[in-house]
Amino acid sequence: MPRPSRLNLPGMPQHVVQRGNNRQACFHSRSDYLLYLSLLHRSSEKHNCQVHAYVLMPNHVHLLLTPDKGDGVSLLFRDMGRDYVRGFNKRYERTGTLWDGRFRSSLIENDKYLLACYRYIELNPVRAGIVEDPSSYEWSSFRANGLGRNNSLLTPHRTWLALGTDNADRRSRYLNLFTREVSDQVISRIRVGLAAGKPL
Repeated sequence: MPRPSRLNLPGMPQHVVQRGNNRQACFHSRSDYLLYLSLLHRSSEKHNCQVHAYVLMPNHVHLLLTPDKGDGVSLLFRDMGRDYVRGFNKRYERTGTLWDGRFRSSLIENDKYLLACYRYIELNPVRAGIVEDPSSYEWSSFRANGLGRNNSLLTPHRTWLALGTDNADRRSRYLNLFTREVSDQVISRIRVGLAAGKPL
């Protein structure tokens, strides 16, 4: 049975997840995380994909991206799959695949779900019980989006920019979104959208 074709629209944000094969770890050391972020920065610029939010979990990755071209996200992950896995395999003297098949993605059609995806992504380490507060997790975009730490990988989405009149106001309003949990209903919709490749 042929794989369903992806919904890829230029200028439309996408929530993307890629998991380690058999749920195995895809990051073992600090240098692995740094390599992934460096390659993501290079590939996102090469393929004109704006990165708005991310979290690198021990065995999977979540990204919030907006491609300028329809095939931008696919090309980005093609390069990441080649370059990161090559470096990872060399470092750990292993061979074969690292990722569990194709990445999963879901288009985001409105501002409500875009901000929910920001929170869903950056709260991943909290839901996993790794940290109690998203600011304690080094490998996510929360410190930039919520606390103003410089991160050249990120481009604020227009919805984030519309939260306030200046960056301090935007961060304050953004942090206020984290005073309440993402509802179970929204989490379920996000996960179903990713699993089925359907828009939110």
